[in-house]
Amino acid sequence: MSIVIDTNLAYLQNRLNLSAEKLELYQGKTIDEVLEAEASAGNPLAIELANELLTDVNLLIEIFKLADPNNKFVILMNMDEQQLRQFLPLMEHNDLVQGLMYFTQDKLLNMLEEIPPEQLVETVLQLFSQEEVIKLVPEEELDKILTYHDLDKNKVLQHLKSIPPEYIAQMLESVTGEAVEDKSQLDMIKQVGNLNPLEYKDALTSLQPTQKQELTLSLTKENPELYQLIDPRAYTNMIDTHKQKPEIVKAMTVIEDEEIIKMLGQLPHDLMSIVITQLDTEVFADHLMKKNPEIIADLIAG
Repeated sequence: MSIVIDTNLAYLQNRLNLSAEKLELYQGKTIDEVLEAEASAGNPLAIELANELLTDVNLLIEIFKLADPNNKFVILMNMDEQQLRQFLPLMEHNDLVQGLMYFTQDKLLNMLEEIPPEQLVETVLQLFSQEEVIKLVPEEELDKILTYHDLDKNKVLQHLKSIPPEYIAQMLESVTGEAVEDKSQLDMIKQVGNLNPLEYKDALTSLQPTQKQELTLSLTKENPELYQLIDPRAYTNMIDTHKQKPEIVKAMTVIEDEEIIKMLGQLPHDLMSIVITQLDTEVFADHLMKKNPEIIADLIAG
C-alpha cells in the first residue's frame, strides 16, 4: 500500500537545514527517500528526524499536515473497516451525532427501533411533548399501557377520579350490560375495581378516546417508564410523519455513544472516513502512532 498526502516541505527544509537547491532536487521524493539520502550524506538531523517521526505526535501532525481534513481522509480511505471503527470511540459526542446526518431518514428510523427502549423514549420526548405523544400514538398502544399486568390497579383507580362520572358510567355499562343509576363517582370507581380481571381490562379499553388519553397521560406522568411499553414502530411512524431529518438527528443527542457508534459502523467506508476526519487532530495522530504504526510507515514511504 502507498499513501500519498500533502506534506510540509517547508518544515522539512528547516528541520534538515536544506538549501533551496537541495530541496528542489528532492521534489517528488518521499519522506523516506529524502531522509535516506540525507543520512547517507552524513546529515545527523535526518537520523534524528527519522526516529522522532515514529514517536512524536506533534511532529507527525506538522510534517504530514494532519490538521487538514483532506489529509486525514486520504489516510482513512487506505484503512480497512476494522481499523476505521477503532477511531469512532475516540470522537466527541457531538461529532458522532453529526455523523448521523449521512444516513437517510428511513435508515435513521430503522436504527432507532433497535436501540434500548429507554433511549428511544428519551429521543421521542425531545421531539414531542408528553401530551403530543399520547395524542399521536395509536389507541391500541394506550390500551397496552392501561392493561399492563404490572400496573398498580389502585393507582389506576385513583387516577380514574379525574375522569368525568358519565364516562365511568359508560365503562361499567359496556362490560356489565346494565344501566348505572344514582351512583356517585367513587361508588362507580369502586365497582370498576371489583370487576373480574377480564371485565376490568375491557372496561378500561372501552373508555372514549379522549378520556383514555387523559387517563394514560396521568399515569405516564407519574410513571414515565410506561412509555417504554409503546411499540418502537409506533414511535418511528409518528416521527416520520411529523419530523424531518435535521430535527431527528438533533434529538438523537440524548442517545449514548455506544449506540451511536454502532449506527455509524453501518456507514459505507467513504462516509465513515468523512465522519472520522472531524476527530481531534492530536487524538487522531496519537492513535495512528500507537495502533497503526504500519500506516505511518506507509506515509513515510509515500
